[in-house]
Amino acid sequence: MLNGCAYILTVDVGNTFIRFGLFAEDSAAAQECPLATCEITTPSSITADEARMRLVQVMGALAADAGMPGALVPAAAVLSCVVPALERPWKTALSRTCTGRVLTVGPGLKTGMPVHYDDPAEIGPDRIADAVAARAVYGSPCIVIDLGTTTNIEVIDARGTFVGGVIAPGLALGARSLSAAAARLPQVEPSAPTHVIGRNTREAMRSGVVLGEVARIDGMLDMVLAEMRATKAAGEGDVPIVITGDDAEALASLVGHSLTVDDALTLRGLAELYRINQKPRRV
Repeated sequence: MLNGCAYILTVDVGNTFIRFGLFAEDSAAAQECPLATCEITTPSSITADEARMRLVQVMGALAADAGMPGALVPAAAVLSCVVPALERPWKTALSRTCTGRVLTVGPGLKTGMPVHYDDPAEIGPDRIADAVAARAVYGSPCIVIDLGTTTNIEVIDARGTFVGGVIAPGLALGARSLSAAAARLPQVEPSAPTHVIGRNTREAMRSGVVLGEVARIDGMLDMVLAEMRATKAAGEGDVPIVITGDDAEALASLVGHSLTVDDALTLRGLAELYRINQKPRRV
C-alpha cells in the first residue's frame, strides 16, 4: 500500500520479454489503463531469489514512472507465463513480495468467458488475457493480433465466446530463422523497408520478413473474417480488430485492415482476470 491506496501488479512473462503493469486495486479492470509499465528481457533461467531482486528493481521503476514517492509493495499480483521453467520462480518471488494473493493464469482460474477449444488447458495464458481484455474493452465479436515471438490471432465470436485462432512465427523469429537456416544469409533487424523490391540481400530479407508478415496478417484476417461470417460468428456489422505487442504501431500502419493499437492489452486482461477472481468482501 502506498499513499493509502493498494496496488495490483500484473506480470506477463513472454519468451522474449517480461512486461509489468501497475493498477490501483479498487479500479483494476480491463477498462483501466495501467498507471505505469516497464519491461525486462526474459532470462533463460532464474531462481526465486533472483526474480525477487528483479522485482525490487521493477517496482522502483514503476513507482517512479507513476510519480509515487516511497517503497511500493503490491497488495496482489496476476502472473501469465508462457515459459514453464520460469513460472515457479516468478510465482514464488511474487508470493514473497505481495501482501496478498498471487493468481496464475491457467486451469482453474475463472475467465468470465465461454471457451470453445478442443483442450482449453492448451491455450496459452497470454492468449487468454488478450481475449478477456478484448471482450471487456472492445466487445463481441472481436479479433486480436498479438505480435511477439509468435504472431497470434485470437477470435471472439458474436456471443462473446473464445473460439480459437491462429499461431504463426513472429517477426524476429522469422528473421533469425532465415539466417540460421541459410548459410549465406546475414542476420537482419526486422525493420520496415522503404520499398518492396530489395536491391541488396539485406533489403530483400527485410522486405520478405516485414512485408511478408504484413501480407500474412492481411491474408489471415481476410480468411478469418470470411469464416466468421460463414459460420455466423461475426454477427452484424464490422468486427473490431485490435493489435498489440512488439512493433504493433509500426505494423498497424502497414496492414490494410483498420486496426486499433492497444499496447497494454495483455496487462489489462490480467487486471480484468484479477477483478473476475476477487473473493467477495466480508461485511
